[in-house]
Amino acid sequence: MLQTLQLYRRLIGVQIRSQMQYRLSFFVEIAGTGLIALLEYASLALVFARFETLKGWTLGQVAFIFGLAELSFGVMDLFFSGFDPGYFGQFVRRGRFDQLLLRPINITLQVLGSKFMLRRIGKIAVGVGIVVSAVGMNPIDWTPLKVLLTGTVVVSQVAFFGGLFIIGATISFWTVESIEAINIFTYGGSMMISHPMHIFPTILRNFFTFIVPAIFLNYYPALYILELPDPFNMPAFAPFLAPLAGLWMLFMALVIWRFGIRHYQSTGT
Repeated sequence: MLQTLQLYRRLIGVQIRSQMQYRLSFFVEIAGTGLIALLEYASLALVFARFETLKGWTLGQVAFIFGLAELSFGVMDLFFSGFDPGYFGQFVRRGRFDQLLLRPINITLQVLGSKFMLRRIGKIAVGVGIVVSAVGMNPIDWTPLKVLLTGTVVVSQVAFFGGLFIIGATISFWTVESIEAINIFTYGGSMMISHPMHIFPTILRNFFTFIVPAIFLNYYPALYILELPDPFNMPAFAPFLAPLAGLWMLFMALVIWRFGIRHYQSTGT
């Protein structure tokens, strides 16, 4: 286990050193990534400049879940970018995945260490800033359980979206060019949990509740932390299902990933 962690650290170290070769470009990319996230939040804030609430939610309440989603997705993209379906599809197509299979090293570890998007720090920093700002806008009665739940929500979302990335990468073994479908669940899912779930149509909300349980990753924990009423009358334990939803998705993704590895056929490149 220790040897595996050391190897992963070395792979990441190579990625960081290569990205730091051109310092100006590196910091411009970080600033650009952060600016995009900030503009997304600014567009949301403009809605509240026109309409004071969004189906009963204030800007501070929406900012809380928006910031958590930005922070979590940024962390996930930082560590799981090797499994990004768009990147991994090209990785397979060019035959580079075959090269990894020839090495006597865990294949999952190699893919994880094949890409480390350090510029995502900009998105993460903006997410942290939005969460801190939202905490100041909401009169939250913090308890040890709420603090623990907030941290758990971030970890759960990282696992959840990391699992979706892994599933998308596995699909690339058979449909290298078709990544749009998985983007609906990754980037589309990130957009969904960045907003209160009760604003969406019933069919869409049911899908992200019973098929892809994204509603338990952000919305229900936020209801508990912000002490808001539940419009759907879910069981009292619903706000604490985030770890289950996140780890379930990651576990299933790894099962599918192993299936894909066993049935992978070389591109011949």
